[in-house]
Amino acid sequence: MVQATEHLYVVKDEHILGGEPIIKETRTSVRAIAETWRMGVSPEGILQGLPHLTLAQVFDALSYYSDHQDEINTYIERNRIPDELIDLLVRDL
Repeated sequence: MVQATEHLYVVKDEHILGGEPIIKETRTSVRAIAETWRMGVSPEGILQGLPHLTLAQVFDALSYYSDHQDEINTYIERNRIPDELIDLLVRDL
């Protein structure tokens, strides 16, 4: 079941990513957008990697992140790959 949020483009669907907030009608998580933005990529740059989104969707995801940082940071931490599992050749890229 799709659950609306107070954000126009962000929903939760228990069948997609376990109910993690996503962009409506996609499988793109708010977490993925927030992580990319936190790495210094501009909203316009995020579109280059996720061309199926609109700029309005990206900004709405970032707005959701701003309103729900603890929730999204929890998802980020749960999905983080432990350093010891990252190959030494790519760790410092």
